[in-house]
Amino acid sequence: MQSLGSMKCEACQVGAPLLTEDQLATWMPQITGWEITEQQGIKRLERTFKFSNFAEALDFTRKVGALAESQGHHPRIVTEWGRVKVTWWTHKIRGLHQNDVIMAARTDTLIQTPGLA
Repeated sequence: MQSLGSMKCEACQVGAPLLTEDQLATWMPQITGWEITEQQGIKRLERTFKFSNFAEALDFTRKVGALAESQGHHPRIVTEWGRVKVTWWTHKIRGLHQNDVIMAARTDTLIQTPGLA
């Protein structure tokens, strides 16, 4: 199985296929700590990262934002004192696409701050 971190995002168009349950089951072990949630009938990948203070949380938020801009794929990011919640899904198809699991894996690689839970 190919590592998610080595995969490239592809341009996603309306009508692109949603990930199947089997595909999710295959990829989820590579993105431990992420949960599949559903809001308004739309599946999403969500993870909360914990930090020692607001400055560390803000720095991580900036890194996630730069990653998102570089790929043209943007998550919901909620930054609070000591934590950042990142939520990935593909708006155009109203659910999860392969790009979302790739971006979750890439988000995980941004964690280099000591004291991160």
